[in-house]
Amino acid sequence: MKGDKLVIQEGHVNAARHIMKLLLPQIRKAQSKFVITIAGESGSGKSEIAAALSEFLSEKGIKSAIIQQDDYFVYPPKTNAKMRRKDISHVGLSEVRLAVLDQNLRDIIEGENEINKPLVIFNEDLITKETVKLEGIKAIIVDGTYTTILKNVHQRIFIDRTYVDTIDTRKCRAREEQDEFLEKILQIEHKIISSHKPQADIIVTNNYAVKKGRRNE
Repeated sequence: MKGDKLVIQEGHVNAARHIMKLLLPQIRKAQSKFVITIAGESGSGKSEIAAALSEFLSEKGIKSAIIQQDDYFVYPPKTNAKMRRKDISHVGLSEVRLAVLDQNLRDIIEGENEINKPLVIFNEDLITKETVKLEGIKAIIVDGTYTTILKNVHQRIFIDRTYVDTIDTRKCRAREEQDEFLEKILQIEHKIISSHKPQADIIVTNNYAVKKGRRNE
């Protein structure tokens, strides 16, 4: 998504470094492009860890591409926010074209070297399209709230930080008005996203420690 703000901190870097060490052998052995998802609640550090992980992989000679779930929303961000205020039941999985994202990932795993995908331009409240060239790319990093439940994935990372833990980050990012209505939205998202944690292969804890998820125990 164009116009997004990243504030990469030490915790994000340390978590990304640990994740890279865990996944590097699998990525190198993979016969196809290796798909990694990074999920978590709003402001949990998904995009920051994705960016840091991409840098660490590059240092090891692994080229990667980052795909953001935010590009797959049905409506652009400001319009979507207005729709939520009209009807809060709008909040949830149906806001995102997860099937389109999953199909893009399937095409990548099956050997496509370019995909056509939506692209959100935040400041213009616009969804357009872009073609992503993937020649020479070995790892695909997908970040977004609901990405744990995508099917065409090799490793799922879940950031175990709730909307209560991330209030300072969300204020700094200033994407949305921080009011009581937003808290209601975050509570709804928390119920949905937290239910996906058992499907994760790797957990990033509240203090950015990294451990195996239930799927790897």
